[in-house]
Amino acid sequence: MNWDDWILDHEVLIRLSFFFGIFALVALWEVVSPRRELTVSKAVRWANNLGLVFLNSIVLRLLFPAAAVGVAATAAQQGWGLLNLYYLPFPVAVILAVVVMDFVIWLQHVMFHAIPVLWRIHRVHHADLDYDVTTGARFHTIEIILSMLIKFATIVLLGPAVVAVVIFEVMLNATAMFNHGNVKLPTGLDRVLRWFLVTPDMHRVHHSVEDDEANSNFGFSLSWWDRLFGTYRDQPRKGHEGMSIGIRGYRDARQVDRLPGMLALPFVGRVTGYAINRREWSDGDEK
Repeated sequence: MNWDDWILDHEVLIRLSFFFGIFALVALWEVVSPRRELTVSKAVRWANNLGLVFLNSIVLRLLFPAAAVGVAATAAQQGWGLLNLYYLPFPVAVILAVVVMDFVIWLQHVMFHAIPVLWRIHRVHHADLDYDVTTGARFHTIEIILSMLIKFATIVLLGPAVVAVVIFEVMLNATAMFNHGNVKLPTGLDRVLRWFLVTPDMHRVHHSVEDDEANSNFGFSLSWWDRLFGTYRDQPRKGHEGMSIGIRGYRDARQVDRLPGMLALPFVGRVTGYAINRREWSDGDEK
């Protein structure tokens, strides 16, 4: 059995091991050294956020049983994608593939803020009234499906190795849980880390109710893209303890922190202007 076959056979175990391991570490860290005081029931939020994760996992397995690694294996067999057409040393090809896929995820995130119909779906992630490790996995089922389709298209066009796809998937899940953690990092360590990785303080700004703050720091894993494209913001105006998390106009926990409300949220309210381009909202307007 070659390396790719072994990865394909153990892909689910690899991803779940990292998911539960990182989740447990960040959850414990949140208890030992929380960054902010939570404002709503943690038990209720966790039950509903993780319930959405469970639902999404079932839907993905039913719709896409081969998952991203299966598409990568098929692309390699068929010779699809740039990296299957042009030779690069294997380590270089793996690193390049991970970096390119991370950029695609960054660009996808920007588009989910810029296009009204996509923002309606993505606001399920932003409507969480608190910010902790479970927020990092809280996405509407439609967004999860669209994200998987974008990932498949990227793999077919790029042709990454199976191992590169697994590294990317593990890194994305791990960093999403880390940078959504309600955890406190020493200021000096945060300053150094955010030159390479998205830290909790860096990404928390993105979950502010303030419009210009929410439309910054789109990165999940690598922090370079926001600096390169001018969407980087260092700190929230009111500080991390004073900032409000969520979406203006959606502050009812029964709507935004309960599973039925989360699933219905994309279909609530009017389609308004491009979220990423708007800077002012009237009291009666929806974001």
